[in-house]
Amino acid sequence: MIHLPPKELAALRLLLAHAGQIVTVQQLKQALWGDVHVTDDSVPKCVSSLRELLLPTDCIQTVYKRGYRFSIAVRPQSEESRETPARLAIMPFAVDPSIAAYLGPAIAEETISLLTADRMAPAHVLARDSAFSLAARGLTAHQVGEALQADLVLTGTLRMLPAQFRLRAEMIRVSDCTQIWVEDMLVPQARSADLESELANRLFIRLSATDWYNPREKHQSPAGRNGRLHREAWELFLRGHHEWQTMQRHRMQEGIQHLIRAVELDPTLYAAHVDLANAAVTQEFAGFISPQQAAQQVRIAADAVPTSVEGAEALLPALGWIRFHVDHDLPGALRAFSTSSHLRHETSVTRARSMFALSRRRFKEAIELILEALRTDPYSPWLNSRLAWAYHLSGERDKSVAQAEHALELFPEHESTNAYASIIMAFNGNAEKAVAVAESLVRRSPYLDIGSALYAYALAQAGREQEARSMLERLQWLSRERFVLTSFTAAVCVALGELDSAVAELESAADARCPWLFQMLADPRIEPVRERPEVVKIERSLERMEAAGGRKAAHDQ
Repeated sequence: MIHLPPKELAALRLLLAHAGQIVTVQQLKQALWGDVHVTDDSVPKCVSSLRELLLPTDCIQTVYKRGYRFSIAVRPQSEESRETPARLAIMPFAVDPSIAAYLGPAIAEETISLLTADRMAPAHVLARDSAFSLAARGLTAHQVGEALQADLVLTGTLRMLPAQFRLRAEMIRVSDCTQIWVEDMLVPQARSADLESELANRLFIRLSATDWYNPREKHQSPAGRNGRLHREAWELFLRGHHEWQTMQRHRMQEGIQHLIRAVELDPTLYAAHVDLANAAVTQEFAGFISPQQAAQQVRIAADAVPTSVEGAEALLPALGWIRFHVDHDLPGALRAFSTSSHLRHETSVTRARSMFALSRRRFKEAIELILEALRTDPYSPWLNSRLAWAYHLSGERDKSVAQAEHALELFPEHESTNAYASIIMAFNGNAEKAVAVAESLVRRSPYLDIGSALYAYALAQAGREQEARSMLERLQWLSRERFVLTSFTAAVCVALGELDSAVAELESAADARCPWLFQMLADPRIEPVRERPEVVKIERSLERMEAAGGRKAAHDQ
């Protein structure tokens, strides 16, 4: 088994579909990039990369001035010989009131990680976000399985005994809602880290129908994988992994402190370093820390993980994002994203990829990326809302409104859903609903400065200008005490008719290396200031980066 980046995989599919026939460069370009403009060397580079990954390397012939041909005989796989792994959804485990709430979801997440990391896993584990968000809405295991079109659903309950943890895991067959097996696991409380590895072992045994798998060799406990692993470090990692993903400022900060303490106790706990990098980028997107702080934390994490370590590439999307928007090093960013292009959808990975594509005005690419992720993670709140934002930036107003309404219907109280929907509705003539949505966001998440900026924009669009100005004044006052994102306030100034202030906010965002800057420059809400010299100057920084990326690609070729 080999992993192919998306473009190489698409090229291989086209060549296989026309095995023995010539596939022109134009056919490949259309199949891989559609109407997006790419350089003339894009197809040759993609084919060259594909050749290096396949054996024998001459299986793809170059036909001079005509195109390429897959020259090896192709035999379709018979339906009888195909083995389709079961589609498995893993629910967050319920916990007793006496147990920390994070522990049940954390054990479920680590079990997902163990299974998805193993190429020989006997089941296809479905996306975590969809299963967890549906469970949070109160759906039963069977209902979650039906919604995700799963074959099996794993659910369970974690209880605390006087000296032990007891995990009761139940496997549900979705087709007939039958409980097909139950596993009870007991581990000492001091060894709670063994629960997820023991559960993964039993899942392999239960789901595997062959003899090749030895669970003790495949999935040892964390201590078995590395004798130096500190038990307390693993416990802190589990807790930190859960807390930093809550999008609540104080809980994220506590989670990060747990992760920092975990790597202090055990520097070889590389999963915690990856989490620290992803948490830094997520905090930056939310405006909780400055881009410079985020960049420093990502670089520290990257330096701590040797490139030879399995899983080290999980750091590259975060590192690539920092190289792009903080360092303005597009060639370095492209290397990082290209090297990690084989990574499957996971929240932090897809978030960085989509931000990168949207910031470079690759709207079609971003939309395709999000749609592809939604095929495996259809009930992810942020994916559904980010798709609405991508449509908004690309100028597809009807699609952006429809998608925003769809996301609101699915996730009426999620931060990202409320944020993007308030922008799109206010811009497209439904200011009153936008005000209600943004007000709800601010009330539930008062620590989210972006929410206040979006509320101010909705108020301005609804004609409540004095209230909008009051919100801006509050943000300006807060900026004297701590970092505050200014990209989103530029649109408020435009809505209020204060164009000079809008330009000043964009310049401030550029100086601060705001992660949203280049997307805001593409935002139709700031159209009235787009031709101002100061804004054009900022735009040219992106043009220079793209030119540098093109020169580097030409030099490498």
